[in-house]
Amino acid sequence: MVDFPNEQPLSPSELRDLQISLRRPRTLINFLLTALVTLLTLLALVPLFSVLYMLIVRGGKNLNWSAFTSLPPAPLQPGGGFANAIVGTLIMVGLAALISVPVGVLGAAFLAEVGPRTRLARVLRFVAKVLTGFPSILAGVFAYGAVVLIMGKFSAIAGGIALSILMIPIVMLTAEEALRMVPAKMREAAIGMGATQSQTVWGVLFPTAMPGMLTGVMLAVARAAGETAPLLFTALFSNFWGQGVGNPTASLAVLIYNFSGSPFNNQRDLAWAAALVLVLLVLTTNIIGQSLSRKTV
Repeated sequence: MVDFPNEQPLSPSELRDLQISLRRPRTLINFLLTALVTLLTLLALVPLFSVLYMLIVRGGKNLNWSAFTSLPPAPLQPGGGFANAIVGTLIMVGLAALISVPVGVLGAAFLAEVGPRTRLARVLRFVAKVLTGFPSILAGVFAYGAVVLIMGKFSAIAGGIALSILMIPIVMLTAEEALRMVPAKMREAAIGMGATQSQTVWGVLFPTAMPGMLTGVMLAVARAAGETAPLLFTALFSNFWGQGVGNPTASLAVLIYNFSGSPFNNQRDLAWAAALVLVLLVLTTNIIGQSLSRKTV
């Protein structure tokens, strides 16, 4: 510890001046604004926790092993489940990831390394930012016209393409930011050792930025898993087990949409249970993404 010989102790009046007092206008305003922000934060959490409470109470009582292993029930039929909807959701989100992850990562490499200041990069970056707020129903309409009408039927393939449109900009922008966070000295070291630009990207930048890139993938998957509108135009629904990716396929989001307005209690109860499962899936995916984002470069 360094000693300061000329340092003088504070007088009692100076100590009183340093003490926080609510009688001071600045301190009082700070206290009131802090209390207001805390109160508004708690009020904003009320709708969230009320929804979660309803899902846990109304959906939890209908969760059982049969719900994860059985097909959707007919009206007034006891039992039943949404096993085919879970499988269909995983299939379509998986197809969307197979399309969006390579396209998004390669696009991010172009935006961050190959041509970051070119006119094409500026256009791609602008389009990606616009697509992040793109209405999901328009992605479904596009996939309907580009895939469903050509194939002549609804299918999981069309659903995966529609979801990939929503996932690509999230993956691309997040991966670009992750690549930009790689220290410049790592690039310079690779170039100094004689590595080409492609070798630097594949051998140094991608492995180093992998946690941030995976965060974008997880966030994109979480969004795609909860989408309903695109699947209504592309995959539709099926009450049976999957008959191949070229046929109508069930999903949790569409099952909730169909059964939530049903006049039959058993189907409405199943919709609550499916909603709880979908929320848990999305929440788990987001938690994984947040945990990956904490692994800095």
